[in-house]
Amino acid sequence: MKKTLFLLLIITNIITAQTASESFSSANDLYKNEKFEQAIALYEKIEDQGLVSSELHYNLGNSYYKLNKVGPSIYHYEKSLKLDPLNEDVKNNLVFAKRLALDNIEELPKTVFQKFNKNYLQMLSYNQWAIVTIVFSILGSLFFLLFYFAVSPSKKRFYFVISALNFILLITSSLITYNQYLHSNNNKEAIVFAKKTAVRNAPTLNSEEVFTLHEGTKVLVLDNLDDWKKIKLADGKLGWIIADEIRLLSDF
Repeated sequence: MKKTLFLLLIITNIITAQTASESFSSANDLYKNEKFEQAIALYEKIEDQGLVSSELHYNLGNSYYKLNKVGPSIYHYEKSLKLDPLNEDVKNNLVFAKRLALDNIEELPKTVFQKFNKNYLQMLSYNQWAIVTIVFSILGSLFFLLFYFAVSPSKKRFYFVISALNFILLITSSLITYNQYLHSNNNKEAIVFAKKTAVRNAPTLNSEEVFTLHEGTKVLVLDNLDDWKKIKLADGKLGWIIADEIRLLSDF
């Protein structure tokens, strides 16, 4: 019985993957024929099935960009970058999409470590850093075994040094992985979807309006209360915004 259920599960997954692949190709054809709204409907149907990828979000971003929908285009480009931080095409298109956004927010000055973290360490996601950690652990173990079984003193020294170096890199990459994981969980980024929205100093409609935001602006979500979320901008400004007017880049 268990074997039958397992086979049915495999067959179902294969059929679902084939259907998604066909839908993705059809959506691409619709995009090429400038039928952007129909292409978006197909892409989002694939997304609803949980079959997300960097390419899917990239194509969604392109489709929304063609329709001049700033918020959704920036949102999907950002989602694509989270899945593939090294994708230069996504980075370039995101730059063009951000030029359509009305809010020009200057970031606060960063420390040397923050700049290094953003420019280099965050080029890989914490999942990719975890893979790097696993690779170093395998290499370290392999060279340690070579050291253990080597007969020649010169080979023993060589294998020991390489093994020790790999274990040092293993510890370093483990710390980076943990740091990137904390960064990802503590920095709940979101994109403003409302054309224009008021940010207030308290989570009530009758509280004072401190500033306004427009579609496409990225914010950092710090807290939530009922239908409100407390946000922080890149320039350090704080306020409360109606939850439905932003969309989180990650599920928390």
